[in-house]
Amino acid sequence: MNREPPAVKLCLTIAGSDSGAGAGIQADLKTFAALGTYGCCVITAVTAQNTKGVDRIFELPPDIVGAQIDSVFDDFKIEAVKTGMLASSQIVEIVAQKLRDYQVKNLVVDPVMISKNGTRLLKKEAEKTLVEEILPLATIITPNLFEAELLSGMKIASMEDSKKAAEKTLSLGSKSVVIKGGHSEGAPVDLFYDGNEFRELASERIETKNDHGVGCTFSAAIAALLAKGEDLWSALTGAKEYITEALRTSYSIGSGHSPVNHFYNFYPRSPDKQA
Repeated sequence: MNREPPAVKLCLTIAGSDSGAGAGIQADLKTFAALGTYGCCVITAVTAQNTKGVDRIFELPPDIVGAQIDSVFDDFKIEAVKTGMLASSQIVEIVAQKLRDYQVKNLVVDPVMISKNGTRLLKKEAEKTLVEEILPLATIITPNLFEAELLSGMKIASMEDSKKAAEKTLSLGSKSVVIKGGHSEGAPVDLFYDGNEFRELASERIETKNDHGVGCTFSAAIAALLAKGEDLWSALTGAKEYITEALRTSYSIGSGHSPVNHFYNFYPRSPDKQA
C-alpha cells in the first residue's frame, strides 16, 4: 500500500561549514532533523576546524552565495531561515537582499562574530553592515554576552546590564532579542526582550567541555520550532530545553571542545556511559 509521507516543514540555514561538524551548517542541519524538520543550506564560507579551533577560512564568492539562496527558494517552501557566519560585508549584503526579495517571515539571526579560540568569523568592517542590513529583517537575534556587548556598546556584568543592552540592541531594528547567559556566572539565564516585556529563560548549568556549536544549535532549534508553527516564546523555551539536554548527554570526540549531542532523542546516553 502506498502512503503519502507526512507533511514536513522546511528550514534554511545560511552559514559557514565546519569540517569538524560540530557547529555551523552541520550543527544546524542536525538540529533541524532532530526536531522533525527538513533542512536546506546555503554555505557562505568553508572553514578548516576541529574541536581545538579554526585553522583556515575560505569565503565563497557573494554571487555563489546568492545563487544558492535563489535555488533553494525556487523549489522549496521555506518556513524559517537561520543565519550564522556571514563572513564579510559583501556576503552580508547579498544575503540581506535575497531575504528581502523572498520576504522571509521567520528569520533567526545568530550574530556570529568570533570563534571560541578567538578567530574572526565576521570581518570587523562587516559588523556595521550586519547591523544595518540584517538585524532590521530579524524576527529574533540571539547574541551571547560578548556579541551583545558589541551590539549595544556597553559592558554586561549583571541582569540589569543585560536589560539595558537588550533595549539598545532591539533599537537596531529586530523584532526581539534573546541575550544568552551561558558565559555569565551562576545559572545560565537567557534574557528575552520584545519591546514590551522582559522574560527570563533559566536552566541548570551543565558542567562539560562539550559545548562546541551550542550557539548555532540553539538558534537553529528556534528556527525549526518556528517553522513547525510554534509561537516565539514556545520556540524559545523548546530550544532551551533541547540545548540543555544536548549538553547533558554530550560525549567527547576530540581533544578540545567537542560538540553537543544533537540526536539525544535517538541516542540518549553517550557511548562511554552505555551499560
